[in-house]
Amino acid sequence: MRDAFARALHKASRKDDRIFFIVADISPAASLDGFRRDFPTRVVDVGVSEQAMIGMAAGLAMRGYRPFTYTIANFTIYRPFEQVRVDLCYQNLPVVLVGVGGGMSYSALGGTHHTVEDLAVMSALPNMHVLVPCDPQEVEEAVLACGRLPGPVYLRLGKAGEPVLASPSAEPFRLGKLRLLKMGVRRAIIGVGPILEIGLEAARRHEAAGGEPVAVYSAHTFKPFDVEGLREVLQNFQQIITLEEHGPFGGLAERVLAEAGRAQSRCRVDPFCLQDQFIHAYGTQGDLRESHGITVEALTRRLQEKSS
Repeated sequence: MRDAFARALHKASRKDDRIFFIVADISPAASLDGFRRDFPTRVVDVGVSEQAMIGMAAGLAMRGYRPFTYTIANFTIYRPFEQVRVDLCYQNLPVVLVGVGGGMSYSALGGTHHTVEDLAVMSALPNMHVLVPCDPQEVEEAVLACGRLPGPVYLRLGKAGEPVLASPSAEPFRLGKLRLLKMGVRRAIIGVGPILEIGLEAARRHEAAGGEPVAVYSAHTFKPFDVEGLREVLQNFQQIITLEEHGPFGGLAERVLAEAGRAQSRCRVDPFCLQDQFIHAYGTQGDLRESHGITVEALTRRLQEKSS
């Protein structure tokens, strides 16, 4: 995802000389060689100074630039939260906050580097858009879409090595709309971010065992959420599994459950999200997901239970 972001930003910058890139101490990991070579006057590394990064981006936006800030997701939003709220959202400035390694991507670095409340926190801010692409292709589409948005954006990325998830028959990326990655009947999985990989694998295993095809949707635009599209899914399916690397409050599960209640839907909603607790375990990202009950096997069992 990091490389896809760098490619997309480099491509967009060739057409838009307003794009400015501000990083906070992680530029070697940002695949910036091409950008630095072609646009050396439009990139700044502020070091470990995230508040300054946001303030600088706000000033550049007020002068007509389109700044992208970039660092590890938890340092992108938590440390400079006051500046994000006041400098960017209050003034509705077109700054893109790129949070790399969202969720538990930096699993071995511990709880200080986990970003598992961000969808709730950033969605609560007026004027803020929240985008959560599921694979490198959606990252490139999201970067292009960011340039068309009038106000601040939080772009939550994975880390590296994420596969392309969309099938050749998947719907095109449309900002603000749920994206159907895979057709299905009666049962659907709706997810945010690269964790959708295990949702697709669970659907494959369910179907290989004789189950009906399972639809899979990417909710890449978390705010503003596609309420109309979600209502259509609630009407057309008997079961929805929500899938996210985020806590239980203010995330996808809560949003889908709330809309199901408002619509008086009879569709069953089964949330798969993190528990309401800090993560003190160490290991791979898969190990941490497993400690919270989020595995391919658990999703497959849930699909099979409802089909029996």
